[in-house]
Amino acid sequence: MKGKLVLQDGAVFEGELLGGAPILGEVVFNTGMTGYQEIVTDPSYADQIITLTYPLVGNYGVFRDIVQAPKPYCRGMIVGELCTFPSNWQNEGRFEEFLRAYGVPCLYNVDTRAITRRIRNHGVMKGVICPADTDEARIEALLAQELPTDQVARVTTTWEGHRGADNADFHVAVYDFGVKENILQSLERCGCRLTIYPAATKAETVLAANPDGIFLSNGPGDPKSLDYAVEEVKKLMGKKPIFGICMGHQVLALAYGGDTYKMRFGHRGSNHPVKDLETGRIYITSQNHGYAVSEESLNGADVTITHRSVNDGSVEGMRHNTMPIMSVQYHPEASPGPTDNLYLFEQFKELMRKG
Repeated sequence: MKGKLVLQDGAVFEGELLGGAPILGEVVFNTGMTGYQEIVTDPSYADQIITLTYPLVGNYGVFRDIVQAPKPYCRGMIVGELCTFPSNWQNEGRFEEFLRAYGVPCLYNVDTRAITRRIRNHGVMKGVICPADTDEARIEALLAQELPTDQVARVTTTWEGHRGADNADFHVAVYDFGVKENILQSLERCGCRLTIYPAATKAETVLAANPDGIFLSNGPGDPKSLDYAVEEVKKLMGKKPIFGICMGHQVLALAYGGDTYKMRFGHRGSNHPVKDLETGRIYITSQNHGYAVSEESLNGADVTITHRSVNDGSVEGMRHNTMPIMSVQYHPEASPGPTDNLYLFEQFKELMRKG
């Protein structure tokens, strides 16, 4: 059927629609050239409508081994051309069928470049995907609604989970703020046995398991809504080596006494250049975040900035000067994206080895 995207500022973009009922979400864009299945199943996109800038989507189909969560948490997808005849040796079905199976509406045959320019110029904003004949009053009522403020509570695990070899070199406690499957696999591949905890788990519970290290995962939304997690992380600092990624990086900044802020349109894609300030090397990274750490707010904290975005200079990595704590804003495990940054998991192992 005919459909449209109506942005909060009144802009309208028309196309074809998979799905029926109007949906509200925060409209963002991702610049990756591949990885649409990993993107749609990344819990960090909870409550967002994802615009993919690459013009052809679905051309290699879908397959079960690359999903990053049991189901998508995003509100919807916007793509240029939706391929209905995929070709790939691993293909197990069409992306269109995948979206239908999970009830994810998709607007396609739409000018994604125009939407991306709009967001870059005006910042991320709420939007509604709906059938073309949807009543304007219904659209206005949806746009007047507030989106949830703690998406982590919806995507985190509800029970303590275990995975990895019993004879692994290290035991890592994982705080699940919306962890991606490939993060867990990356930790396992580098010799870690994992205990995965809900986001609201008390520090005492984690320390009672006596892990070798603690991992703070990625996740959706505003890090300031995780005040409960920040308080527990404060209790863990100095007790065990800690490694934070994305949301985990931001939670650590808040635990240090720093601050975070909402970016104009965020970093979302698998082609973001980041400079390692300790080596001078530039890495191409996979990223998905709409908030960032305020560098000025860390002036009183005993931390060193280790990585910086080449594009806008924002903080992309930190290391505590006296405690075994490290973090990065980007995704070293990728999925999708380059694998150049897997060395960070080895650095975490070295922190645990030293204790």
